[in-house]
Amino acid sequence: MAGGSTSGGSVKADTYAGVRHWLLAPSWLVLLTVVVGPLCIMLIYSFLTKEFRGGVVWEFNLAAYDKFFFDRGLFGDEAPRIEWTYISIYWRSILQAAIATLVSLLIGFPTAYFIATRPTTSRALWVFLITIPYWVNLLIRTVSMKFLLRDQGPLNAFLLSTGIIDQPLTIVNTDVAVQLGLFYSYLPFMVLPIYAAVEQYDHRLSEAAADLYASRWIALRRVILPAVKPGVIAGCILVFVPSLGSFLAPDLLGGARNFMIGSLIEDQFKGQAGDWPFGAAASMILLSMVLIVLIVAARRQARAKAAGGEV
Repeated sequence: MAGGSTSGGSVKADTYAGVRHWLLAPSWLVLLTVVVGPLCIMLIYSFLTKEFRGGVVWEFNLAAYDKFFFDRGLFGDEAPRIEWTYISIYWRSILQAAIATLVSLLIGFPTAYFIATRPTTSRALWVFLITIPYWVNLLIRTVSMKFLLRDQGPLNAFLLSTGIIDQPLTIVNTDVAVQLGLFYSYLPFMVLPIYAAVEQYDHRLSEAAADLYASRWIALRRVILPAVKPGVIAGCILVFVPSLGSFLAPDLLGGARNFMIGSLIEDQFKGQAGDWPFGAAASMILLSMVLIVLIVAARRQARAKAAGGEV
């Protein structure tokens, strides 16, 4: 049969085989324009020289990366020492993003499981409620969180009125406030992928585990989690990556003492620093970290699929 093949009684035909690449052309054009293009510009800028009033001078060097990793003194004539300032900012950002991911997982997994086990007629309503915060701009939501957590805010007023505390808690400009801001901002990114995975889960497996006298904890750890692992990994990536580069929550809720990567990069382009090459270099280092996380996750998922196929 022309244009098709038979295999086991089924017929497969690729009607658009001849124009497949042309159909993908618009998507490739968009990716090259809005993704690859800006990344290439950022990469080139990271090797240029800082212009005194902001901007760049087209003289290629490694000064931006050298500034990130080494301290050569005020006038640049001292022996290089490791620059722990920026490294500590990156480490703090990784730690904050990891904690936000863990908290989102601990809250998001039970939430997703609850939604996925509701009757089919009510699941759409629960998913709708999860996505309602995204109807409002992230900046407005973060400012609202600051209003909620401030010393004279509703949270402290409620705790004082109930007698739980005797004086207002100082939450704003702390790591806790940043964690709450990241958690509030990206929790749906954890819930939705896990919900999609749990929705496809065969609950008869849990029943079989219970029939074999497995406790709920063992069933969760040995049966449910391995089955929904792709959704958990996807949710963790979707929370960790934007949390790593976030700057609204650290700026508005954390203050200067809780500087993170996104705030550092933003300050180089919009603040008084005006060091575009250094901001570009910091962005490329952040991108490299994100790519490493994605590659490790992809390899682990590929190995898990290969092991499952062998079994």
